Amino acid sequence: MSNEPVKAATPQAGDPTIGRLVTDASRDISTLISKEIELAKSELKVSVRNGGLGVGLFAAAGFLAVLAIIMLSVSIAYFINWNGHGLALHWAFLIVFGFYLLVAGLLVFVGVKKLKKVGPPEKAIQQGRQIPAALKGRS
Repeated sequence: MSNEPVKAATPQAGDPTIGRLVTDASRDISTLISKEIELAKSELKVSVRNGGLGVGLFAAAGFLAVLAIIMLSVSIAYFINWNGHGLALHWAFLIVFGFYLLVAGLLVFVGVKKLKKVGPPEKAIQQGRQIPAALKGRS
């Protein structure tokens, strides 16, 4: 080891100043945050769309269930008022009732699948957790 004092390097003409570095860093952080917000918005749009579609399918299933109850009521009324000639008509009403119930069940099934796709913006959260480490100079 030598006992010579350490000499500071003289700044070169093309070297950035501290003020310039701070300005660049704050601009980069601002850009990073705005891009993270854009990513979160795009992920939430997909989730909201799936949620809206799922709720719409549940509403359609509820409407068809009401129609099925009406058809069942009409079918029961025809069975009570049996005149001997309308047997085929009664079965037709029951077949329509069963069809409405089947369609309502299918809509509920698809609606549940769509609602299961709704979730938090995973990519934005993951990248947001990496920001503090990146600001400290770690990858």
